[in-house]
Amino acid sequence: MKKILKWLGIVLAALVGLIALALIAFYAITESHINKTYDIQVETVTIPTDAPSIKYGEHLATIRSCRDCHGPDLAGRLLIEDPMVGRIDSANLSSGKGGVGGTYTDADFVRAIRNGVGSDGKPLVAMPAYEFYPLSDADLGAIIAYVRSVPPVDNERPPIKMALPIRAIYLLTGDVPLLSAEMIDHEAPRPVAPEAGVTVEYGQYMASTCTGCHGKGLSGGYIPGVPPEGPAPLNLTPGGELIGWSEAGFVNTLHTGVTPSGHQLDNEYMPWKVLGQMTDDELKAVWLYLQSLPPKEQGNR
Repeated sequence: MKKILKWLGIVLAALVGLIALALIAFYAITESHINKTYDIQVETVTIPTDAPSIKYGEHLATIRSCRDCHGPDLAGRLLIEDPMVGRIDSANLSSGKGGVGGTYTDADFVRAIRNGVGSDGKPLVAMPAYEFYPLSDADLGAIIAYVRSVPPVDNERPPIKMALPIRAIYLLTGDVPLLSAEMIDHEAPRPVAPEAGVTVEYGQYMASTCTGCHGKGLSGGYIPGVPPEGPAPLNLTPGGELIGWSEAGFVNTLHTGVTPSGHQLDNEYMPWKVLGQMTDDELKAVWLYLQSLPPKEQGNR
């Protein structure tokens, strides 16, 4: 009996040792990803200074969820604090204490928004640049102009801390969008932005903001790496929950938060108060694009 217990102890100790080594390896490898440096020479983007352009930039920063993630004053806020994920805060974009607005050049902002890379050349964690990469120079310039215009706010955010479980999931599955810089082909030709209008093409351009939650194929399902505390994002393809909806019902739902069946959307999980500030034409274009997608089952992201 003593021999059995002794061998069990040895086996358990070996297993604990292997797990410890695996966790150390996960940490070390993810740190190498986080500290990788990118040499990205960004295109020159004209930053307007006129009031209408800045106002349009505020509109874009609202409907593209910049103000939702970074706060209405763009001073940053806590996004996630969970034992499985760690603590993730958004950056203070203003020129106040702790903000990047006072040190970032225009090129730095372009690189951060479009490529997911900071001024130090390292990838930004949890910055969904893959959603913003398709932005036209005009729209990107307007957003930067608005960011430049916000009053300085003193708000020093703590450094991002990634827990070991999310690091392991990120490495083992490759399905956790923590580092946008790894998801973007920085050498590819710039995508040509479509002309604004109620078209499928412009709807696809606007719907890039939806891909972070609903997936590239917009079929929904739980977001990899995010604690599944609330409902899974819905399937927005013709094979999902929008079956039977009309254009008018879709537009009204985004403006009011109430679905055609009378269900009230929870803004914590579906930020309709932000997306609902799209114009009717912008929402109609998104509707056309969603209707043009091939039907998929939920979760086939």
